[in-house]
Amino acid sequence: MFHIFLGALTTLFVAIGPVEVASMFLALTTGMNVRHKRQLAVIAAATALGVLLAFALGGTQLLDLIGVGLPAFRTAGGVLLLMVSADLLLAKHSAISSITSTEEHEAKLNTDIAIFPLAIPLTAGPGSMTAIVLLMGETHKPIDAMLVLGALIVIIGVTFLAMLLSDRIIRVLGVTGANVIARVSGILLAALAMQFIFDGLQSSHLFG
Repeated sequence: MFHIFLGALTTLFVAIGPVEVASMFLALTTGMNVRHKRQLAVIAAATALGVLLAFALGGTQLLDLIGVGLPAFRTAGGVLLLMVSADLLLAKHSAISSITSTEEHEAKLNTDIAIFPLAIPLTAGPGSMTAIVLLMGETHKPIDAMLVLGALIVIIGVTFLAMLLSDRIIRVLGVTGANVIARVSGILLAALAMQFIFDGLQSSHLFG
């Protein structure tokens, strides 16, 4: 059971990227007081957790509703996570890179940035949504599902703390340190993405 929790923890950590979220949080909350920053972090973390829990608990049912099999989603999801890993290897966060300069400017002007872009798409983005559905699809027992959900709660908690401590984290790591973490995460996510692709192709019986 421990390897299920550890695998989910690793996958969600690299898919969400708490350090990258902290970096963007710091940039968007410059000049705000500590109390306001804490409120934004709480709302962002709670919203992201709600969205990802909804995908975790209802993702498989949604796939059934639209007639998409889990093998196809594993393969497509693996490809998507592979693209996210490529962004990480290039020291870019896929969710951040999907935000246009106009949207980023509006976010800086808007004091209510907890929902967009902090919760969606920085924390609960395409990569993390795909990852949680794939992880839940791999579970076969209720205890396994609980372990995956537990890993999700832990990572959201880590992301919340990273936002609160964003100034200290970025000061300690610097740009180079943050990029190193992103690249290592990218390598790990690429390997996990390929495993999802292999599992999807094997489950589809295209290769034996």
